[in-house]
Amino acid sequence: MKTQITHPQRAADFSTGAYSDGVVCGDLLFVSGQAAVDFTTSEYRLGTIEEETRRTLDNVKAIVEAAGARLEDTLKSTVHLADVNDFARFNAVYATYFTGVRPARTTVQSVLGHGIKVEIDVVVSLAAR
Repeated sequence: MKTQITHPQRAADFSTGAYSDGVVCGDLLFVSGQAAVDFTTSEYRLGTIEEETRRTLDNVKAIVEAAGARLEDTLKSTVHLADVNDFARFNAVYATYFTGVRPARTTVQSVLGHGIKVEIDVVVSLAAR
């Protein structure tokens, strides 16, 4: 059985298209790729790689918490960077969001739409909730 998780600030008229913000199945939460979106206005908030990484991870965190978990429960993340040369600056911000045993991670350079610099998806354990 699957349960849909929605970003708590998602504007009612902000359609995700053919996917969910997050899906719970058993003791796992799968969070779709998130970016620097302001869910209250349905607009992208572009900025430096640091600013976009913070907003992206804040969006991930909101979805994770809406499912009753914490970022510390993240098992795996996949990161898409528009420019791999931003890695060090991205990583410095990313490191502040995860403590203890950090999640396994894949980071790749990708062609991203809407001018965004970073997109992140995660898999989270819900066993501790």
